[in-house]
Amino acid sequence: MDKYWRSLLFIFQNTPRLKPLLTKRYIDVELRSVYATKLRAASKGWSQSEKFMLNLALHLYNESNKVNLSDMDYLDYEHKEVAFEALRIRYDYREGSA
Repeated sequence: MDKYWRSLLFIFQNTPRLKPLLTKRYIDVELRSVYATKLRAASKGWSQSEKFMLNLALHLYNESNKVNLSDMDYLDYEHKEVAFEALRIRYDYREGSA
């Protein structure tokens, strides 16, 4: 599994609001598909921090999904740790394809 998938899945597995969405309806690892439109629809009514975690996961998977890093200010300590680890997974040059 590549760094794009690993960073997205790390956020989903470690964010309580996102974990229930880790289904084929929203993310199909076998087909290598992420259904961003469905995920964004599911996130209506969520808090700013929950939406940020979704947007960060989508951005780390595919940079055409935009994220505002200033919105990290909404995160509590635990979610910041998840976000920073996901960034390390995605951008760490030691992970292989620098």
